[in-house]
Amino acid sequence: MADIGLTHVALSVRDLDASAAFYEKYARMMVIDRRDQEGGVRVVWLTDHTRPFIVVLIETANPRDTALGPLGHLGVACESRAEIDLLCAEANAEGRLRRGAINSGPPIGYTAFLADPDGNSLELSHGQEVGIAVARARPTSS
Repeated sequence: MADIGLTHVALSVRDLDASAAFYEKYARMMVIDRRDQEGGVRVVWLTDHTRPFIVVLIETANPRDTALGPLGHLGVACESRAEIDLLCAEANAEGRLRRGAINSGPPIGYTAFLADPDGNSLELSHGQEVGIAVARARPTSS
């Protein structure tokens, strides 16, 4: 199957292992590829296995890319509010909680923001209406 459409987001990171562990824990992703490239650059691909989409982490000694955040972010849908509350408690204990969970109602839902090891924002959400909006906007065949 050929890759078509949006397939990945790439982030430069200072500590590949710490960043991969963050996304495994808080975004429920798993590493599917880990390699060293020319010049000693290390790269990890992570996925949540829900669609053909990955987050690419590229370790660089001095990342020159700007961090996502506090408003720019990656968003991850969670199964329940309880899962978000649990992850927020863990993130708070680790000093990673950027904004605790709030309910903004439809279409935003119940959301919280965490900071990854490089200051990028990760939004945890439950009850967002992304799937509904995508289905509603799906082109019809003629």
